[in-house]
Amino acid sequence: MSHFIDDIDQRTRMVGHNRMELLLFHLSSRQTFGINVFKVREVIAKPTLRHLPGSSHTVRGVANIRGRTVSVVDLALAIGLTTAAADDDADAKVIVTEFNRSVQGFWVSAVDRIVNVNWETVKPPPRGTERESYLVAVTEVDSRLVEIIDVERVFAQINHLKTNVAEDVQRQAQVLHHDRRILVVDDSLVARKQIERAILEMGFRTETRSDGRSALDYLEELAAADLVDSSIEMIIADIEMPRMDGYTLTRNIRENPKLKNLRVILHSSLSGQFNHDMVKQAGANAFLAKFDPTELASTVLKYVREN
Repeated sequence: MSHFIDDIDQRTRMVGHNRMELLLFHLSSRQTFGINVFKVREVIAKPTLRHLPGSSHTVRGVANIRGRTVSVVDLALAIGLTTAAADDDADAKVIVTEFNRSVQGFWVSAVDRIVNVNWETVKPPPRGTERESYLVAVTEVDSRLVEIIDVERVFAQINHLKTNVAEDVQRQAQVLHHDRRILVVDDSLVARKQIERAILEMGFRTETRSDGRSALDYLEELAAADLVDSSIEMIIADIEMPRMDGYTLTRNIRENPKLKNLRVILHSSLSGQFNHDMVKQAGANAFLAKFDPTELASTVLKYVREN
C-alpha cells in the first residue's frame, strides 16, 4: 500500500482546489473509517512491537520504522470501541502518520483504498452518535458512510502537549486588550480548544467556527452590517476542513472588498514547503504548524492592530 502514498507536498496540491484524498480503512467492523492522506506517510504490514512501560492502554507498543522509534496506537481502543484489534489478524496494517510535529502509527484491522473527495461533500458528524467526539467529519463513498477520525484528539490523549503561553509573551499582550475578537476556525474540537486557551491567556476574546464555509458566512454577515473592522481582530484557520478548506476561505476573504484587509493566519497539523507557498498564493499573512502555544501567541502579537 505504501507505493500509493506519494510525497506530501505533491498530495496537498489538491487542498488548494478544495479537494482531498481519504485513506479508507476498517476497525474490526463493517463500518468504514477515513483519514486524510495529507497526514499519512505510509501503510505497512504489522511490525514487531516492543512493550512500552507506563504507556497508555491504547498504545500497543513501539516499533522501529525506517530507523525511527514510533509508538503504535490501537485506533479501535483509542476511539472507544470495546474490542481491540486481534494480534493474529492477517489483514491488519499500521498507518504511519506525521502531524503535530510527531510521527505515530495507528493499528487498524484492514486498509481499503484511497479516494478523492470534494471538501464540500464532507460534513460535520451527526450529533448523538456513539463516536461523535472522536469524529471530525463524515462523507459518503459509493453510498457508504465514511467516518473521518479526529486523529488530533487521539494524539492529544496519549501525548503531553504544551498548553501554556510563555509568561513574557503574555506580558507583551497585556497592553493590547480591546473588544475585537480573534476568529478561530478548525474542524477539530481539540485543536479549537488548544488555540482558544492560548488566545485567552493573552487576554483576547475568541469567536469559533468548525469549517471554512460557516466562518465565511459569519464574516459576510458582519460585512453586510459594516461591523468587520470593529468586531474581528484576525482569523486563525485550519487548512484541511469540511465544506471549505483554509486556502479557499482565505481567497474568498481577499476577494471581498469589505473583508480583504483582515489578517489571516493559516494553521495546520502538517508542515511542508507547499503549505508555505500556498499561503502566499491564497493571500494569508502567515503559516504555522500545530501546535506550540507560545509560537502561536507570538505570531498573533506580530499581526495584531495597535488600536
